[in-house]
Amino acid sequence: MQATLQKIHSTHLQRRTDCIKSMDPQVLRSILKWPEVHHCFGWLALDRRGQWRMRDEYSQQNQLPGNVIRHEALNECIGRNYACDASGRYFFQNGPQRVFITLDAAPWILRLMPDSSDLKLLTQCQSIFTAQGALSDESGNIYISGLVEQTFYEENQDHPFSKKECLSLALLHDHDLGIFSELAQVQESACSFKGSWKWHGKELPIDPIHSHELAKQFHFVLRPTD
Repeated sequence: MQATLQKIHSTHLQRRTDCIKSMDPQVLRSILKWPEVHHCFGWLALDRRGQWRMRDEYSQQNQLPGNVIRHEALNECIGRNYACDASGRYFFQNGPQRVFITLDAAPWILRLMPDSSDLKLLTQCQSIFTAQGALSDESGNIYISGLVEQTFYEENQDHPFSKKECLSLALLHDHDLGIFSELAQVQESACSFKGSWKWHGKELPIDPIHSHELAKQFHFVLRPTD
């Protein structure tokens, strides 16, 4: 697996994009050419700060987070080819091989970024996230619920990969909690906080939730298995 990622690192060394849009055509062609390549589990993770991490055998055996992937082109490649299957398992389609991703918190990590006249929410894949509400867990983490366009894989279809806008969940990067607090009005509840926050001229809710409920409610798998 490490050698395969290093090969992608080299292949995409000169590639730069301003906006990550869709799965690479060469990836889709490779799936048709080599349909029986085994899936990979445990080698790639998405951490709480939106960083992709390479987890070798030692990291996996000792429950370590792994090494942050810092190469820009490789990060962009993973972001373009990031997808989800019907079971809620997120993966990086690495050519013909599907590399399932261990999620530290959620399938999306958000940053608050300046826009022409307001702020916008950007995922780790540089896609726009349209907020509908927020959730606060027992540790004070802020999650944003809303719509995001993502790639879905559906088995036994003529065209198994498709782009869809769907309801999902994202963790707000901890560096942006201060900005969020300026937009919010909250009060303590039984295990967390509840209230509202101002976003693009609207008052959106902040509801309390326990972190153990998130994956089931928003249909994603933190640690995919075969």
